Amino acid sequence: MPEVKIFWDPQGLSINTLGTNQYLRATDGDTPYVAMSIRLLSIDAPETHYPGQTKPSRHDSDLATLAYWIERGYAPINDDLAAYLHPRLASGQAGTLHEQQGEQSSAVFKQMLDEMMTRPSGSKRNLYIRTADQPFDSYGRLLAYIAPSYSREELQALNKWQRATINLLMVRAGWAATMIIYPSLPKYEDLVMFREAAKEAYLLGRGVWAEPLGLTGYEFRMAVKLYKITKQLVEGETLSETARKAWISRYCVDLTTREIYYPEYYIRVAPYNRLFVWPAEVSEAVGSLNLTPGGQ
Repeated sequence: MPEVKIFWDPQGLSINTLGTNQYLRATDGDTPYVAMSIRLLSIDAPETHYPGQTKPSRHDSDLATLAYWIERGYAPINDDLAAYLHPRLASGQAGTLHEQQGEQSSAVFKQMLDEMMTRPSGSKRNLYIRTADQPFDSYGRLLAYIAPSYSREELQALNKWQRATINLLMVRAGWAATMIIYPSLPKYEDLVMFREAAKEAYLLGRGVWAEPLGLTGYEFRMAVKLYKITKQLVEGETLSETARKAWISRYCVDLTTREIYYPEYYIRVAPYNRLFVWPAEVSEAVGSLNLTPGGQ
């Protein structure tokens, strides 16, 4: 019996291409082709650049300083999350480690994509693309699951893991954490597989999980924001409570209990059981998914 208690059945859309992007060519008077950026749904790989083109390694000193501020009680963070983040930031190599993991993740992704998109004959398969209920993010990127477009005969010969999306296989390989965000959830059977793959990678220490002091992509971005806010406070600026907490905003749901936690308490949910909800979506998610309050 699957442990996942969240049921979702998105309508989604299988597509060839969507979005406003670079024009490439036209085949006739009403068929232009464009380039597009896709953000893979439900996963979060380590960063190779953040923010903008800044290398994560450039943040080593800042994150070590943040660890000191956390230790001194200057950072606007609760004790549990502070205890979790402190050793990961205090090494002075948090950004460098994250960058290295990002580069490894990128290499695995490119190799996986190349191998799966190549037929035994050497010719290339087309790319299968499927969106969830929300097709674009705030940057205009298509939010999607991708996989090779296998023939009917190929699909009949493959098991569920062999025909899985590349999103899911990156999680199973340990080179991306799950980052499932309401309402862009996969179908229930795929949600169960995501959770199984994430738990397997985490417990076996695959990929990024081999390093106990590593940060997920969303944790690294969160820490960079927390440094900037704490720096303002240390320098004597007065910030509202909203501004003090702007470094963390997504609520976290446990897929196996349907309990929802305030943003700073996400660590009370195992990494492979996390479902995130934006504040504006909480009321809807509570009703749609039958959520209950988690212990804070």
